[in-house]
Amino acid sequence: MGDTRLIQAARRRHRGALRAVVDELRGLREDAGLSQAVVARAATISPSYLSEIEAGRTSPTLQTLHALAAVLGCDLSIRLFPNAGPAIRDRFQARIIEALLRTLGTRWSARIEVPVQRPVRGVIDVVLTDRTSGLLVATEVHSDLRRVEQQLRWATLKADALALQATGVRTAAPPVSRLLILRSTERTRALATELAATFAAAYPADPGAALRALTSGDVPWPGPALLSATVRGTDVRLFARSPHAPLVP
Repeated sequence: MGDTRLIQAARRRHRGALRAVVDELRGLREDAGLSQAVVARAATISPSYLSEIEAGRTSPTLQTLHALAAVLGCDLSIRLFPNAGPAIRDRFQARIIEALLRTLGTRWSARIEVPVQRPVRGVIDVVLTDRTSGLLVATEVHSDLRRVEQQLRWATLKADALALQATGVRTAAPPVSRLLILRSTERTRALATELAATFAAAYPADPGAALRALTSGDVPWPGPALLSATVRGTDVRLFARSPHAPLVP
């Protein structure tokens, strides 16, 4: 069964987007001085159907919207605008996050599924807070990376959004860093080798220092870091690696 919240949000967005398009079509029709009957006949639909559409009592098909747009001399465009990635998880992410939470030392607190609003809308998988310094670590967990540069850019934008969002509830902006945890697979190992310089630029900190900082009470956080995870059934382990080296458990 799908996530009810996602389904409800999708329905709200659909209604809002459809209402906006229908209002524009009605405005174009009225500006042109055309009756519903004339436009409906040209679009090969019934006048009563067009009346129902404009009143918001029925949802037209995409084909009908394109026909109405063509009659009124405009193009209907539908696009996808990527934001911060999928709102659902794959089956490995929850296990890796659980392993991360069990690894944390007492100086860290964690919040799961933290939404951010601007400059990008999305959800950060885990936000870690260092109680001793106030540092926030925006943590992303991936079992695979398909569009590496875009996903790295999203991670940075969401961390920036977290800093901006936290500034609104504090007297000063808290320091914000980033952590990426990748599942160790043949594909991610190959990516790590092929794009070593890219990963090193995005996550330059020593991964060993990052892992020690997460598990101890006195090791300072070293900066944006990359860790890896092995998942074998219910056994999940985090380990340190260098972005310059192949992933080896």
